[in-house]
Amino acid sequence: MDFAFDARTEELRAKLLAFMDEYVYPAERTAHEQRAELASPWETVPVVEELKAEARRQGLWNLFLPDEEYGAGLTNLQYAPLAEIMGRSPQIAPTVTNCAAPDTGNMEVLAQFGDEAQKKQWLEPLLAGEIRSAFAMTEPDVASSDATNITTHIERDGDEYVITGRKWYISGAMHPDCKIFIVMGKTDPDGPDIRRQQSMVLVPRDTPGVTVKRAMQVFGYEDHYHGGHAEVIFDHARVPVSNLIGEEGGGFAIAQARLGPGRIHHCMRLIGMAERAIELMCRRAVSRDAFGKALAQQGVVQNWIADARVAVEQLRLLVLKTAWMMDTVGNRGAHTEIQAIKIATPRTVVGILDRAIQLYGAGGVSQDFPLAELYAGARTLMIADGPDEVHQRSLARRELKKYR
Repeated sequence: MDFAFDARTEELRAKLLAFMDEYVYPAERTAHEQRAELASPWETVPVVEELKAEARRQGLWNLFLPDEEYGAGLTNLQYAPLAEIMGRSPQIAPTVTNCAAPDTGNMEVLAQFGDEAQKKQWLEPLLAGEIRSAFAMTEPDVASSDATNITTHIERDGDEYVITGRKWYISGAMHPDCKIFIVMGKTDPDGPDIRRQQSMVLVPRDTPGVTVKRAMQVFGYEDHYHGGHAEVIFDHARVPVSNLIGEEGGGFAIAQARLGPGRIHHCMRLIGMAERAIELMCRRAVSRDAFGKALAQQGVVQNWIADARVAVEQLRLLVLKTAWMMDTVGNRGAHTEIQAIKIATPRTVVGILDRAIQLYGAGGVSQDFPLAELYAGARTLMIADGPDEVHQRSLARRELKKYR
């Protein structure tokens, strides 16, 4: 395994680092101030639209998509250090480069499984950043960590599907530019294979019977930049049968194909969040005195910083190994490694952020520094895309299988 950056990665890293310094970090406070002046908190703030145009002009656009026909054509190993850089400002950088979830996963689904008409109608405007999208799988009334539990019905009625169900924490759904939902439900609820009962259909937001009921908060945050998280009701919403993605019964497999890249992208960005936390810790430690000496001279603070550096270096190597394996043996071949990083990365980064917050005291939990919001995002990823315990269960079974 060789994790050295190739020439193209080095070039994009240099451009992206300069873009972050010149545009993204200064925009964090500007965006916060502009949002207070909007008629709706879900509208895109002007500075974000300006940065989207600049990122596209610089070629820092759709970097996540390995398909050269639609995206930058980067491997997972090439994209990893770029996603890490964007993770240092996770609310703005992924959005302005068109590399933000859930749109990334939805674009990957459409590129891989959509037909030509679906690509023309929905993928092309998503790639251009003209619209946003949402992925509707999680439900409040069942344990959605087991996707076979979902209860949303997708029933065929002639040339139409009728969708009935209740979803929540549907990321992106509050954004006014969210025009399309990818909805997972059951087309064959009594089928003998529980992993062939589900299908995915495209449901335009303006479909009669679709109601975006309310915004869901995450530790009190509404995550405006990613279009929020909503509770959505589907009450006999009708769409043409041509809106089916792939084949009936293929929904579970499509979901797994979508979540693999999504999980590693989250982990890549989490490492960037940890690096931002370490930088903030060091700046605070050398600029503040307590009990007669700088915080940087306090042994406990030195231990926090040293432990954080060791942990980040370990995580980065594990994520790069996973990216390399996905590139060489495919997502299925890298299943164990994907689970390992999904378990290790969020919990480790949460610990680093927790100590950074402690170092900042009251400032750490305030809106004046990014730490509290970073913490909320990192802690959520111990649940999103499959809770830690589900991945631990699966990973343990794989290990035990070797001895049976």
